[in-house]
Amino acid sequence: MSNCDGCSSKSKCSKEDKGGCKYILPKYGNVKHIIGIMSGKGGVGKSTVTGIMASKLRNSGYKVGVLDGDITGPSMPRFFGINDKRADILQVGESEEIKFSPVESSSGIKVISLNLLTEEEEQPVIWRAPMITGVLKQMYSDTSWGELDYLLIDMPPGTGDVALTVMQEIPMEGVIIVSTPQDMVSMIVKKVVIMAEDLKVNILGVVENMSYVKCGKCGEKVRLFSENSAKEQADYLGLELLAEMPINSDLVKNMEAKKAEEYISKSLEYNDLLNNFIKKLK
Repeated sequence: MSNCDGCSSKSKCSKEDKGGCKYILPKYGNVKHIIGIMSGKGGVGKSTVTGIMASKLRNSGYKVGVLDGDITGPSMPRFFGINDKRADILQVGESEEIKFSPVESSSGIKVISLNLLTEEEEQPVIWRAPMITGVLKQMYSDTSWGELDYLLIDMPPGTGDVALTVMQEIPMEGVIIVSTPQDMVSMIVKKVVIMAEDLKVNILGVVENMSYVKCGKCGEKVRLFSENSAKEQADYLGLELLAEMPINSDLVKNMEAKKAEEYISKSLEYNDLLNNFIKKLK
């Protein structure tokens, strides 16, 4: 098998145009689709959207992995309730190479995160950018993913070194942009959209998180941050709207009880996100 056989972007890649393959591929497994979840700003819910997407895909029968790419602020282990576990670091034969054995969530989602490799999850990462990007690439390439239908990368906010590395060196099939209904946030998120367009990365669409709060008595949607619709915000970004997601205290409660996957699998609230995402990849 050539390196190209395991690349999710091989159908869109021309080695002749690019002067040779520039992508890093996983050493220990085969991944069909690699999708980045990103935003220009922190606090908009990228990790939540990543966790919901992964849970919905897994509940639909797909084999799913999650790479926690936010090296300095990893949160995926907490989302999946596996923050008390640690990934195994294994030696490859008699060589000096190592591979990481990811931690599996309750439904079988394979997760690798720096917080699964440190002794304490509160331990800060005080590294400069080259080390951060190096560790991210190693976590991606040296993890024993096995056979995956989808690998979701929870990316750090902004347009810095890590985002640039992922876009240029990992064969992503596309990215999902996460925003919230605030004018200032939309302006900052627009920077990431322009970055992705400049780098010719396929943008699948935008998810507007924290769009509204649903009244528990009458079901009315109350928009706390902006009267503009999610469609209007998506039009400003020049993107297709994949889903608008509410502020959901029930999801938070289930996350704290380490039951997020179980809650998401039963909830109909996130079906639009899953269905529109699948349509975009067809």
